Amino acid sequence: MGIYLSSPKTEKLSEDGENDRVRYGLSSMQEWRATMEDAHAAYPDLDASTSFFGVYDGHGGKVVAKFCAKYLHQKVLKHEADTAGDIRTSTQGAFFRMDEMMRGQRGWRELAILGDKINKFTGMIEGLIRSPRRGDSNGKVDNWAFEEGPHSDFSGPTSGSTACVAVVRNNQLIVAKAGDSRCVISRKGQAYNLSRDHKPDLKAEKERILKAGGFIHAGRVNGSLNLARAIGDMEFKQNKFLSAEKQIVTANPDINIVELCDDDDFIVLACDGIWDCMSSQMLVDFIHEQLKSESKLSVVCERVLDKCLAPSTATGEGCDNMTMILVQLKKKSAFSVEEQSSNSEYVETESKNQLHQLLGSSYAETPPILEHASPAAESSWIP
Repeated sequence: MGIYLSSPKTEKLSEDGENDRVRYGLSSMQEWRATMEDAHAAYPDLDASTSFFGVYDGHGGKVVAKFCAKYLHQKVLKHEADTAGDIRTSTQGAFFRMDEMMRGQRGWRELAILGDKINKFTGMIEGLIRSPRRGDSNGKVDNWAFEEGPHSDFSGPTSGSTACVAVVRNNQLIVAKAGDSRCVISRKGQAYNLSRDHKPDLKAEKERILKAGGFIHAGRVNGSLNLARAIGDMEFKQNKFLSAEKQIVTANPDINIVELCDDDDFIVLACDGIWDCMSSQMLVDFIHEQLKSESKLSVVCERVLDKCLAPSTATGEGCDNMTMILVQLKKKSAFSVEEQSSNSEYVETESKNQLHQLLGSSYAETPPILEHASPAAESSWIP
């Protein structure tokens, strides 16, 4: 549950930006929690053809979320697969790279830089910094150097973070996610989920957890963590005989690639503090209503946070840290009317076909992923 304050902290960190591809606004608020453990990254010009947005929801401390916000987008570009144009592999590699980078002397030092307190008894590093802004190095070489030192055997942080990122490159949207933060796209006013929440009781997650030697108690991995996938949480990733994707908890992201079209209104990335209070369709409807009178996207995000803020901590919902990024896709009128119609029909057909394939696989036993939505408000899944 976490520790709650006697009154919520409602000050917001907000930001807006745009380029010729996208407009975005974001906002985050601590709310009732004793500490702020969310982080985010927004880089509309990650490179000449790529925009990157990410939300990171920390648990057990804030430092892993801050580490991801500082480095994950850089590693997407520095992965060798990106040079070959394989954005799926480079994005997946960036998630695994976070765990690798947080180990050893160099990892310990970087986490200590991001934090302001090191617990000598648990080895957990905590701290408070703002998410990175512009000016990070985006060179193509991953030059993360090994360091010798007293913490060379540091196995990584026991705290962790979810990660949900959206990469817009040319006419594609690539969504990668580990944990229960979520990405949703509005297409002609309809909410489509672009990610699934990684809970331990899902069949595919449960099978991996049990095969790796873990157990599930009260919906939590080994009775403690209520997520099946996350970056960090190294205590669940210590089996030297298993690959990174087969550990009790894995950073392996689900990756979804969508061909964008002129029917796409906007993308929303948000941590579970938002989704605990609103279904995907409810949020999309609220945003559309706000956009009728408000053009500044960060203000729309702020209104969502205010709407979700609970009046008290009695139920627990509406009390969590909240972070939301709203991304508007600038329309490209390169197609004729006939081509746009044909493209929309193709996307809809392909989406239905891929949906059938997805729901017929490891997630076939799971209900729609909007746990807090009423049946009438539940959204669709679009691969």
